[in-house]
Amino acid sequence: MTHTHPEGVAGAIAIAVGAALAWQLKDKSVDEQKRFFFEEILRLTPKSEVQSKILLASHMTTEIPIDDVAKALGNGSLVTAPDTVPFCIWIAAHHLDNFKKALAETIRVGGDCDTNAAIVGGIVALSAGRDSIPPDWINARERTKVL
Repeated sequence: MTHTHPEGVAGAIAIAVGAALAWQLKDKSVDEQKRFFFEEILRLTPKSEVQSKILLASHMTTEIPIDDVAKALGNGSLVTAPDTVPFCIWIAAHHLDNFKKALAETIRVGGDCDTNAAIVGGIVALSAGRDSIPPDWINARERTKVL
């Protein structure tokens, strides 16, 4: 979290809870994952526009075209937590078992793609595991120096 604005704080809490839940729920059924994921994020996120939009996201199914989901929840174009976090939580909730699809769907809607992909990727990797990341993606990443 780099901002102390109440919406930024609420967004950071929602993402942190989502990441923790992705790890904790990784062995549960897809239906259980989705239900507990939204329930706990909503319970622990402070009252805010972020929380209100996550509540909206919790009622949106994958039958709704993803572009419509992004229009309703935001895609990060406004560079605010309420315009970024709810969509990222929705994508993660519906793709906790598929890293590649989660990132492809995230990027496809445009907006603040790098931020959204970092949020979604960080959450989904905790659930789907390292093996869900395509090997060519791992090989193409920027190398870091180990200290």
